Amino acid sequence: MTDDGQCLDTTQLHGMEQSFREWVALSPRADVRVSRQRILIIFLLIRYTGAKLNEVLALDPFEEIDPVQRVVSFRGNVAGKEFGQRVVQLSEIVSRKIQDLLADPEFRDASRNMLNVDPGFVRRKFYERAQACGFPKRSGGPEMIRKARAVELMQANMPLPAVQMMLGHSTPNLTSSYVSFSEDEIRQVTKGFIERESMRSTSARNAFFGKIQTILGGDIQARVELTTMDGHSITTVITNDSVERLGLKQGGLVTAEVKAPWVLLQKGELAPECSAENRFKGVITRITRGRINTEYVVRISDGTQLCSIVSTVNPGGFQLEEGDRVWAFFNCFSVVLHLDH
Repeated sequence: MTDDGQCLDTTQLHGMEQSFREWVALSPRADVRVSRQRILIIFLLIRYTGAKLNEVLALDPFEEIDPVQRVVSFRGNVAGKEFGQRVVQLSEIVSRKIQDLLADPEFRDASRNMLNVDPGFVRRKFYERAQACGFPKRSGGPEMIRKARAVELMQANMPLPAVQMMLGHSTPNLTSSYVSFSEDEIRQVTKGFIERESMRSTSARNAFFGKIQTILGGDIQARVELTTMDGHSITTVITNDSVERLGLKQGGLVTAEVKAPWVLLQKGELAPECSAENRFKGVITRITRGRINTEYVVRISDGTQLCSIVSTVNPGGFQLEEGDRVWAFFNCFSVVLHLDH
């Protein structure tokens, strides 16, 4: 169970969503169902966009949620407070969930006041659903759901500037001193991430979103170097045919994925003496030991974690503990590139 004040994790957020849906389904009357659907839509928008409660309450869901582009445009004012426009991407799955609720004729007819519900009432309903799930009341509040979404995205390695832009922070923190990502590029990366998050079609645990800096072609293969928004450099070697087929070029946005078993760890301050081109210094934040394999999560920067999986029977692995400073490394042939469309 989550301690009071601690963010809910992905499984717990899903549990709250299911609790809201069951609550809607158990509505005793049509007017009650419409009222509860409105609260469910507010929850879905905060849970998946990380928006503030007052931003959501100012929303016209029929005009400012685009089902074709799958984006939400937050703007308007509540209690005289003005908001600038912010466009947030939805996945196809989440967009469909919201559109299904909006398509209810009774909801549309009864929702001329849009989502402008009393904030105190919304909070009470959020607290009730959290407690119904066995979570502390405060952890289910709108502000904590927004925070939980930010933590969820960061733990999934969504670049920090993309998280900041999505949540409406005024100035994205581009930490790299030698690469610049435009707002359009950050939005493009965000769109690709949100879709992949909902589909989970890859078994790779480690994903880096970056911009190609150089492509050095050889007779058969090419060396591709990219820089992430967190300022990390990633090197991969792929065939010239793959470069041409993917249409890779300098300045293009790509996702570099590395499977967890390919990430090796070495304890200590000194960089490992090895031929691996990709080496990152970090701290072990979590260890999950199993009968067959052990999983290590290493934080290499504020916005990036790496996952490494090693055999549990390897005696060297048990020398690592949470809080240890380690090097995580993998070679250039372990990196698979995907285009971000």
